[in-house]
Amino acid sequence: MPTTPITTDPNTLPLDDLFAQLIDPAALDALIDRAFTEDLHDRGDITSQSTIDADQPTTAAIRARQPGIWCGANVIPRIAALHDPSLTITDILPDGSRLTPGQSPARIAGPTRSLLTVERTLLNFVTHLSGIATLTAQYVDAVAHTRAAIFDTRKTIPAFRPLAKHAVRCGGGRCHRIGLFDAMLIKDNHLAHLPLDDWPTAINAAAQRARALPDPPAFIEVEVDNLDQLRRVVDCDLDLILLDNFTPDDMRRAVAVRDDLRPGLPLEASGGVDLTSVRRIAETGVDRIAVGALTHSAPALDLGLDNDNN
Repeated sequence: MPTTPITTDPNTLPLDDLFAQLIDPAALDALIDRAFTEDLHDRGDITSQSTIDADQPTTAAIRARQPGIWCGANVIPRIAALHDPSLTITDILPDGSRLTPGQSPARIAGPTRSLLTVERTLLNFVTHLSGIATLTAQYVDAVAHTRAAIFDTRKTIPAFRPLAKHAVRCGGGRCHRIGLFDAMLIKDNHLAHLPLDDWPTAINAAAQRARALPDPPAFIEVEVDNLDQLRRVVDCDLDLILLDNFTPDDMRRAVAVRDDLRPGLPLEASGGVDLTSVRRIAETGVDRIAVGALTHSAPALDLGLDNDNN
């Protein structure tokens, strides 16, 4: 969905600026259009057309049914405008706002038919995005007493990744690489054909080629599965190391190895991370924790659209 490679660290941008950098408006419109097409096909909302007068106006509020983090301020005006420009969105809370049950993050006014037609599409977007933001905030809160930061992954719904990554930032998390194009993560499958003794030479050669590209990677990261691999790669030309499926005890040992051989090199933990384990992982001294669940398993935040006439 980005029109060009990301040129600014997405974790340093204010949320509105991040949205503008991540989201290509034309791609967002196409995604919304596809959502409308699957709901309306070429016939429209036959229920509303059969029960509501064309000139019947209404006002309504999106309302939280449970506590959570709001994400959707930049999306809902576009959804409304693409279906019916006469729909107006007001009283929009900024993305990242904490919601309490009964609170309204936005209001909608316009023709009743149009409002009822966009209702489900609009809620499908914002409940999913707010769910990601809410789950992210739970992870961030769980490690707030440590130095570890919570990062997302590429485990996202196809075509939804930029929106999902924005939602992670709304919840206080941070964006990992956006895709395969903007940063380099050398995983075990990239090195599986090589004996461990050859890893440093291969990694340094790959890093040299990558850093010479016209648009060099934002960072170069290498995944390791055990402490022996860590010791072999720690002095390579890389910016951080991913500890894949390490136990907490081995994470502590990895931190000690890093502190001894290359102090300051960030270590990222990944694998087996959930809300029951993330605190223990953060307390090992790692700098970053990558959590796939933020975007592949976040439950939708319960939001509804309440008509003021009800």
